[in-house]
Amino acid sequence: MTVTRLSSREFNQDTGRAKNAARSGPVFITDRGRPAHVLLTFADYERLTGGQESIVDLLSLSPDEADVEFDIIASRDLARPADLT
Repeated sequence: MTVTRLSSREFNQDTGRAKNAARSGPVFITDRGRPAHVLLTFADYERLTGGQESIVDLLSLSPDEADVEFDIIASRDLARPADLT
């Protein structure tokens, strides 16, 4: 795996180079010399995340698509003021 570093300026001027480099490994994009972003191929991203759906993906489902059970347990505790001493 090859790691490539590009400045933001280099990335903006030659995104094709960055995309080609991402096929060989991650591309670190720097702002003022410090890593700010990482470019990966989608296959590498899926491998990294395990292909699992995130909570954002699950919340974006329409009600017809969502099959999520959610039980709410009623609390019998009464609210009381916070002790700030």
